[in-house]
Amino acid sequence: MLTIRKFGAIDIGSNAVRLLIANILERDNELTLFRKSSLVRVPIRLGADVFSNNKISINNIKRLEDTMLAFHLIMKSHGVEQYKACATSAMREAENGQEVVNIINERSNIEIEIIDGEQEATIIAATDISNFIDTDKTYLYADVGGGSTEFSIIHQGIKKNSYSFKIGTVRLLNNLVDQSEWDLAKKWVSEAVAGYDRIEVIGSGGNINKIFKISGKPIGEPLTYFYLTSFYEDLKRYSYEDLIIDLGLNQDRADVILHATRIYLSAMKWSQAKHIYVPKIGLSDGIIKSLYYETIIGKSLD
Repeated sequence: MLTIRKFGAIDIGSNAVRLLIANILERDNELTLFRKSSLVRVPIRLGADVFSNNKISINNIKRLEDTMLAFHLIMKSHGVEQYKACATSAMREAENGQEVVNIINERSNIEIEIIDGEQEATIIAATDISNFIDTDKTYLYADVGGGSTEFSIIHQGIKKNSYSFKIGTVRLLNNLVDQSEWDLAKKWVSEAVAGYDRIEVIGSGGNINKIFKISGKPIGEPLTYFYLTSFYEDLKRYSYEDLIIDLGLNQDRADVILHATRIYLSAMKWSQAKHIYVPKIGLSDGIIKSLYYETIIGKSLD
């Protein structure tokens, strides 16, 4: 017998806000399947406020309020059973982050939890990557966002350790990443992969998904370090307008994709990886799985 349940995941990031609605297919004596039903992305870019002024602006509070109200209605229309809304780097660093959470809850009826870097990395690592990896290998999982990058070591299909660094595309766009943070990330990755044999990188985030799509590679095949290096050098020659017109990037992607590529290349260099796999999974997927397996607590729609 087949039972279909619907869960919702809201990822309030530094560059964009996303709603993922997933179908959970439960079958007697069979593995549970997770299928994406709907994905909505709104480029509010909270990090542009917070990383420069330490606060979320009145304008972006209003935009976030409108977006959460829309998400509530979309989830209600889909018949979502329960949801979880997680806010990451920008919201946790904003002086008025909790105030914004309270405003959203009051006006849009969406409860938001501000999670720390360790929680974010743990939820990301909970994604269903077993379908994309070889359990005999060791991987460096790199999730690149607007405000932070989460690294996790996955050995034989099990997460061993993880860490979050304040290196993100919006921060880099605004020249707000100190060299000391790069040095810390390099040191952590180098030490984390020591003792393991050949390392491969798993990349998640909207930018690496777009890079993979541009590459034309078949799903399941990795990008090579050589390809990503060449792509990075090509990006340097494009103007902002060319990235939008020729590569078909959205405007909020066109100004950060170079910075994202730099982060992924750094991760490959530090871990001496020759390949990066792009399974197109991230925080939202991790929230769905964590809700289903009750490692995080969800909310019901009123």
